[in-house]
Amino acid sequence: MKNTARPPLTLRNAPAWLGVSVLWLLAQWPWWLQRTLGTVLGGLLFIVLPRRRRIAARNLKLCFPEHDPATRKQLLRAHFAALGVGVFEFARAWWGSITPMRRNVQIEGLAPVQAILASGRGVLLVSGHFTTLELCGRLLCDHLPVSGMYRAHDSAPMEWAVLRGRLRYASAMYTREHVLGTVRSLKRGGLLWYAPDQDMLGRDRVFAPFFGIAAGSITATHQLARLSGCAVVPFFHRREGGRYLIRLAPPLEDFPSLDPLADTSRVNAAIEAMVRAAPAQYLWIHQRFKRRPSGEPSLY
Repeated sequence: MKNTARPPLTLRNAPAWLGVSVLWLLAQWPWWLQRTLGTVLGGLLFIVLPRRRRIAARNLKLCFPEHDPATRKQLLRAHFAALGVGVFEFARAWWGSITPMRRNVQIEGLAPVQAILASGRGVLLVSGHFTTLELCGRLLCDHLPVSGMYRAHDSAPMEWAVLRGRLRYASAMYTREHVLGTVRSLKRGGLLWYAPDQDMLGRDRVFAPFFGIAAGSITATHQLARLSGCAVVPFFHRREGGRYLIRLAPPLEDFPSLDPLADTSRVNAAIEAMVRAAPAQYLWIHQRFKRRPSGEPSLY
């Protein structure tokens, strides 16, 4: 767990505090207005973020070679619209009311997870970086005692504000460096949400297939399951119009194995299935295939 003491306002961090204040204010606006403005914001981001637009377009070409250019361009536009709405969803999850979303959420697979927890065994919810992850995570917290693992923000005001917001609904939050705490929580029968689908530096990394491409992938899911004995449950979530669909899939069978690569490949396959179910809502602006196996050229 991290210290949640509020950092003081200084001249150096004043812009960050201003940004947090603006996001907090936006989180209070009516949901119908946020959805409308989110689409507009997505169109603006499409224009003002050319580098991220190129990364997303490249990712879509790599992952959906079967689509023609016009279809991928349409998907790219839809992705930026989802990003714009996602900004408001994140802010609302942290600091606003989710009453409108609670009226339009469908959750599948709760009972089996509740039964696992009742038996005293921990559960690791595995998902990907989608624009809906924060809001759907908060919606799930209405039914399950979810804790989370995350990457700390560089900005102290943003880190404080987001952590404070998340702790309104999450049972605990752990940084990626606090592995011991997460293992202890899982061993005690806790429920942890984690998204292991970004290409990050670290020695516990393998190249596992993702959309048929060797992708740098951390083996954390394998390691956490091995160390704690927890069940690993794929956590699907997406937005459909004004509805949110959440599905907790059956636990991965015979997991973990003795092979980190095989286990990580299974996790990537589960996340790929999530992406195919809601392709516009995945975080395509991230360089998922940044690091390549030795001798292979850059994909960007």
